[in-house]
Amino acid sequence: MIALDIDSLRSAYGNKRLSPRTLVADLISQLDRGPDRAIWITRVADAALRARAAALEQEGDRAKLPLYGIPFAVKDNIDVAGLPTTAACPGFAYTPDTTATSVQHLLDAGAILVGKTNLDQFATGLSGTRTPYGQPANAFDADYICGGSSSGSGLAVAHGLVSFALGTDTAGSGRVPAALGNLVGLKPSPGLVSARGVLPACRSLDCVSVFALTCGDAQAVLDVIAGFDAQDPFSRAFPAAPSIASPLRFGVPLPAQREFFGDGASAAAFERALDALTTLGGEPVDIDYTPFRDAARLLYDGPWLAERHLAIREFLAARPEALLPVVRSIIQGGSGYSADDAFAAQYRLHALRQALRPVWDTIDVLVTPTIGTAYTRAAMRADPVSLNTNLGYYTNHMNLLDLCAVAVPCGFLPSGLPFGVTLQAPAGNDRALLALADQLHRALNETLGATGLPLAATPPLADDAQGEALFPIAVCGGHMQGLPLNAELTRLGGQLRERTRTAPAYRLYALAGFSPPRPGLVRDVAGASIEIEVWTLPLAAVGPFLAGVPAPLAIGNVQLADGSWVKGFLCEGHATAGARDITALGGWRAWLASL
Repeated sequence: MIALDIDSLRSAYGNKRLSPRTLVADLISQLDRGPDRAIWITRVADAALRARAAALEQEGDRAKLPLYGIPFAVKDNIDVAGLPTTAACPGFAYTPDTTATSVQHLLDAGAILVGKTNLDQFATGLSGTRTPYGQPANAFDADYICGGSSSGSGLAVAHGLVSFALGTDTAGSGRVPAALGNLVGLKPSPGLVSARGVLPACRSLDCVSVFALTCGDAQAVLDVIAGFDAQDPFSRAFPAAPSIASPLRFGVPLPAQREFFGDGASAAAFERALDALTTLGGEPVDIDYTPFRDAARLLYDGPWLAERHLAIREFLAARPEALLPVVRSIIQGGSGYSADDAFAAQYRLHALRQALRPVWDTIDVLVTPTIGTAYTRAAMRADPVSLNTNLGYYTNHMNLLDLCAVAVPCGFLPSGLPFGVTLQAPAGNDRALLALADQLHRALNETLGATGLPLAATPPLADDAQGEALFPIAVCGGHMQGLPLNAELTRLGGQLRERTRTAPAYRLYALAGFSPPRPGLVRDVAGASIEIEVWTLPLAAVGPFLAGVPAPLAIGNVQLADGSWVKGFLCEGHATAGARDITALGGWRAWLASL
């Protein structure tokens, strides 16, 4: 198997196990047979993808192409010549003649553009739900949001369709989808990456961001796209920054300021991340988070909204009905600010920056959750504004305060959703921050007991030259993602294939005498549909895994909701005597949540 991270693809290309044409053929097959997940707005034509791959194979000096054959996607508010830019507003669409500077750098480095991705309309929102191009869902649980506004870019990486993707990040749009997709999300220092060819949201704050599978991948992409652009008035040249000092001093909001919106599991996961940083030699320093929150409020409760209005004011005046109502309401709100308001907000922002100078003298980085909690798509539809505000609790201040940031995965919650933290530091420290984030990612991975970095949500590409058969197995309890026994799968090379349900013909019991608790799944035609996960194991790992299955559990045939059958965990009937029937709860996670 070949993972889609950049190092794995480089190795596969180098030893001839893979070619760009083989990779493109596999990706086209995935895209054609896969479900419509509302990821794409415009895909590059199949013929153009094949032609690009063939042209790359004719290159004589691949050493000059640091991203040779690496597939990527771009958010559809970033221009690509010949492809429409919609900003998720069909009536606004135009087809540019030139390609955004950042995208052109990637193409010149040998990367393969697969398509342009869905987003919250005009990059206004953090949920991913504000789009007329279908409703994207979380890669781990379709009931939940995937995050925005760079929703499609995050999902393209999370679902294993590309190695990395470009988004934009004004208020958190490059970090919130990363947290919800088990991805690395790099928000570079403002001005480090040219924004020429990017449709502005807030032009003075906008950053081109990177979604990647690993911190090393994000660094490889940054090495290609970073650099001063004299034609971008907000571009900046940064001197080389030193490594972060040792011992690391990492700031953490005061305990009373750590907001999880009632999500105790996320609060516990954050503590584990802080423990990991301490184990790496870091020294935690409690800091007053108030100035960061005060700066964050300026973004949507101040005249920076006028920049959003300025970006599309002619179109908005002529075609207000073309915008989604919630987006139209937000952007139209920017028209009510005066020059006096703008200067007053600037004075306030400079005062906050000045107040934070002593804080940065006492810490090297600030560590926060990327988001305090995850919301279902239904909850977001019911309350789109205040829940969006909650998603920005830890993100909205970043560009106003001239910081760089890396959102890094930190394992999984009992719900099966990923959790992550964000490391942030003053502008110019991007590479040092990525190095620290990489250490944290690896340290947490070792703590969770896996043998390789958990990459996104999907298994790797099949290796056509040395293909390896995989054994699917359905799990319904502690082996599910984020639960205590999951490491028994991951350390044997297990990969999550899908989260689904059984056919409506099973009963689920909470068995007695196990620590941690275990369920028993029993076929019963009068039963119900039960939540399960289907994992795949290399054939060589099946024997060692089955050897650890204790009685009265067994492996048998389990029917899925779509009528297909896979091997999976079942329970001997006698063991249900005296066990608690929890069928009505619909699954093991729901029972754990009820305790």
